[in-house]
Amino acid sequence: MSVVQACTRCTSRWPVNGTPAQWCPRCGGALQAPTDTAHRAAPGRHFRWVARSPYPPIAQARPAARRLGPTPRYTQTPRWGLLDPPPAEPDDRLTRTEVAADLAPTLLACTAIVFALAAVAETFRYGLLLVNRVRLVDPLTLAVSDALVWATQLSAPLVAIAAAVASVCRLVVVRRDALAARGLADPRTPRSLAIGSLVPIVNLVMPGVYLTEIADDRRTVVAVRIWWATWAVNGVLVAAGLLWRGRDTLQAQADGVLLAAVTAAVAAATALLTLHVIRRFDDRDLFGRSRPGHRWINVPRSEEATVA
Repeated sequence: MSVVQACTRCTSRWPVNGTPAQWCPRCGGALQAPTDTAHRAAPGRHFRWVARSPYPPIAQARPAARRLGPTPRYTQTPRWGLLDPPPAEPDDRLTRTEVAADLAPTLLACTAIVFALAAVAETFRYGLLLVNRVRLVDPLTLAVSDALVWATQLSAPLVAIAAAVASVCRLVVVRRDALAARGLADPRTPRSLAIGSLVPIVNLVMPGVYLTEIADDRRTVVAVRIWWATWAVNGVLVAAGLLWRGRDTLQAQADGVLLAAVTAAVAAATALLTLHVIRRFDDRDLFGRSRPGHRWINVPRSEEATVA
């Protein structure tokens, strides 16, 4: 043998046949590089550099023995099986938006009543103005007229604002339920719905858009469009009434009373139409009763059928 590999552990020599080996077949030690026995090996040829860390190894703390408790005892024979946690109970509590939405029909009905009374009070005052042109009006009658006008002018805006906020909450709930029935989520946030419905001038356009997006039948679309037109006319009348108050002539003030009566009547009609639209989306009539379903069947007229 001319080329051998010496073991660094047991000093055994193994001939090299082909590819040099790495481990000693006898003791498993590392084999040195192949050496030709006919030539003298160069000094330091068979040494390998081994890197060692200068830091001492970190001694791992031995985990403390776990304190065992008493042996468990059972009052009955243990049984193997799957333990499923009980299902979570659904939260049936209503949110503040849903509570306010439930108040919308009541507040809208109150708004219609208050504005109808305001229209009557303004019409009564306009009649007194006409009578006062030819003869004096009784002071008691004039005091009753003033009381009705002031009472309706103070209460109508407060009830209208409360009804508007509740109607916006109702709009949020109706849109959520209508789109959820189609497997969709409402792309409009409650904040954007509130801004579009309550900000002046903007609210003349956007509420109709919000309702049209979820109307799913022709009658509901027609109801929404009628309400939309009435709502816009009411907004124009309110703006005209505010501008008309700047005129100080007697005839202008009398015309302002008539304009206030018309505006209050249109506001009452708008509140009723708003309630009607809400009931349409709930599939109910104006009074909240369930609408009877109708089924139309196309019956072909036979040739033998006769009309009595």
